Amino acid sequence: MAKKVSTKKAETEQAEAPVIIRNEVDQAVERRLVALYTLQTVDSEIDKIKIIRGELPQAVQDLEDEIAGLNTRIENFSADIKATEAANKARLTEIEEHNEQIKKYQKQQDNVRNNREFESLNKEIEFQSLEIQLCERKNKEGKAKISDLKQHIEAAKVLLGNRQKDLDAKREELSSIIEETEKDEQRLLAKSKEQEQYIDERYLVGYKRIRNAARNGLAVVQIDRDACGGCFSAIPPQRQMEIKMHKKVIVCENCGRIIVDDDIAAKAKAQLEK
Repeated sequence: MAKKVSTKKAETEQAEAPVIIRNEVDQAVERRLVALYTLQTVDSEIDKIKIIRGELPQAVQDLEDEIAGLNTRIENFSADIKATEAANKARLTEIEEHNEQIKKYQKQQDNVRNNREFESLNKEIEFQSLEIQLCERKNKEGKAKISDLKQHIEAAKVLLGNRQKDLDAKREELSSIIEETEKDEQRLLAKSKEQEQYIDERYLVGYKRIRNAARNGLAVVQIDRDACGGCFSAIPPQRQMEIKMHKKVIVCENCGRIIVDDDIAAKAKAQLEK
């Protein structure tokens, strides 16, 4: 009789064992779903803060890039002016040398012995004169180039001043918004990191992948009027029942978002209010 009781007790324990394991698995899945939805809620709040800032960060970056480009342009123009001035100065020295050569050849003409020597010296004088004319023409072109470059620099400086004013205004506006939202953002970022610790790596990677692909940043959504809260595709009753059982992470067959029920959403809200 005792042996029968013992056998019956063992059979009872064996029957109950799978139930205990199943409950433990269910709780683990539920904790994972709560953490995922909590993370989504936190990340959505961070998104709202970024929306409040709007395109200001990008506008500031664009202005900074444009200002850097204008400064580079001015530096290049200035360097070009210096190079042109140096070339003009070098040609003035050449002109002096050519004039010295002309004087030398003219002096030699006074002591020539025949017409052939005179004509040869005369050609040298003509050549030196042509070199002088070429240097003078290049110097004239150089002066015109310098004048044109200076105008470009002045225009760039005016534009630079205007862009700097725009940048200062945008920075001030962005700083004001950041100051208003920074505390909330830091709190939410810390909460986001905290929630990530409760999510397995593969689910976290999947969450981020879905979130990055979604236009509205939603990777975890609730059932909304018997449909996916992300793409609004209808969810069959049997599928809804599976979602409410919390036995596994279920994704939308249409958009791939993770779907949770109201119970998970309520628990996530309670988690955030702690």
